[in-house]
Amino acid sequence: MASRKAATPGNMSIDSTSVQDYVKAIYAFTEWQEAPITASRLAARLSVANSSVTEMVRKLVDLGLAEHQKYSPIRLTAAGRSLALVMVRRHRLVETFLVEELGYRWDEVHDEAELLEHTVSDAFIERLDVKLGRPARDPHGDPIPTAEGRIRLPSAVPVSLLDTGHACRVARISDENPEVLRFFAAHAVGLDTPLVVRGRRPFDGALVVAMNRGEPDSAFDLGAEPAGALWVESLGTHPGCTFTMP
Repeated sequence: MASRKAATPGNMSIDSTSVQDYVKAIYAFTEWQEAPITASRLAARLSVANSSVTEMVRKLVDLGLAEHQKYSPIRLTAAGRSLALVMVRRHRLVETFLVEELGYRWDEVHDEAELLEHTVSDAFIERLDVKLGRPARDPHGDPIPTAEGRIRLPSAVPVSLLDTGHACRVARISDENPEVLRFFAAHAVGLDTPLVVRGRRPFDGALVVAMNRGEPDSAFDLGAEPAGALWVESLGTHPGCTFTMP
């Protein structure tokens, strides 16, 4: 874990579960996109009142873990990012263990990992990493930081950015909504599944994708939430391709 700091007057330190959850949530919001998180978005993400976020962010600033000015986004300091990566590593290794060794479904592991990540020791996490073969990603495709705090995101984009006819491979499916994970599981879509974009439906604009394995009836629609949760790696260009990497 990161070096310990003395508790604040409110008896809050980096060993606090709340502090760890907050820095992890701030980091996770910006991991796959560049927009910084605001207090209201953080409140929604953690399902707490805005006033609770205001008080906790003030404590994060006092601990040197975050920077924040009134009406401005919240940003982690170097120390805050370091702590966040420690917690992200714990969470994603626990999720991987639950799926690979204990037979949990990928839509069941998030809440279990939220509890366990705070209770196990650094030695346990290291042994877990070795036991699992030092995996590079968790069951949802999110990268697992190394013990030294290094992390590498795949060259992936939201599937909605691809044009019709584009072939891709699933790199990540957000675990924010378990229903979305169950939706993809019902369509036999998981990490590394090859897909091709067929187009968009008129009126509602739903994205149509299909398995890229030759199955004749594998097409299905993606509404806004599933499409926003699905990140893919491009498998090259196609005739008339208009897609370019951001």
